[in-house]
Amino acid sequence: MIRFATALAAAFLTAAPALALECGNTASGFDAWKRDFAPIAQSQGVGQRGLQALANARYSTGTINADRNQKGVRYALDDFIRIRLGSLDSFANTARKHKARSPDFYAALERQYGVPAGILLAIHGMETGFGRTMGSVPVVSSITTVAYDCRRSEFFIPHAIAALVMVDRGMLSPDQIGAFHGELGHTQFLPGNALRYGVDANGDGRVDLYSVADAMASTANFLRQKGWRPGQGYQQGQPNFRVLNEWNAATVYQQAIALAAERIDR
Repeated sequence: MIRFATALAAAFLTAAPALALECGNTASGFDAWKRDFAPIAQSQGVGQRGLQALANARYSTGTINADRNQKGVRYALDDFIRIRLGSLDSFANTARKHKARSPDFYAALERQYGVPAGILLAIHGMETGFGRTMGSVPVVSSITTVAYDCRRSEFFIPHAIAALVMVDRGMLSPDQIGAFHGELGHTQFLPGNALRYGVDANGDGRVDLYSVADAMASTANFLRQKGWRPGQGYQQGQPNFRVLNEWNAATVYQQAIALAAERIDR
């Protein structure tokens, strides 16, 4: 029997605090921004380990390049599936092999949260190829870079604070690698969502999104908290399809998850 621990019960910042920070569009002001950001982070509960991680963060040129070159998802569904999954059948076959390694675990998640294994495995495969590719940039550097950058600093500042809190609590190592916008772990949570919805599924006393067990349970918890209705359908036009929008706003992405999940759970 898998024991589920509740997520850390600290309140998470849902909006950026009043800031007197000067954002920037080049690396030149990043070190000054970090110095100004440190007392703000400290006032929001970031401790010494988190502050040290902030001091050591480096401006991520790779993050900025990725952010500037986003083109959105413009593919037709068939093309998106071919590019991202190869084919629904091959993707589902791989996912079923992962499910077969821990069938009791996925059954326990569905009992706990009402989210079927197919949905969780479809997200896992879509986001990181079932854990093969979880990023190439240190999370603290990438998330502080986009928090400093003028394009969307207001959105990313709370996630930067959350990442530093995670470092304090042992949920994230200071040099942990993640994706270009600070997404982390097997299903690519942003730090604020990891802090808010993270679950210690393996009972080791900490939430670790680089653990498959914690990542899958946290993903299920996220979906349930966003309105997932146990036992209801998740194909387009059914009650749970709209919840997939909370995970990714691209309709073609949602459609691919739903179609892949249906095949996985056959």
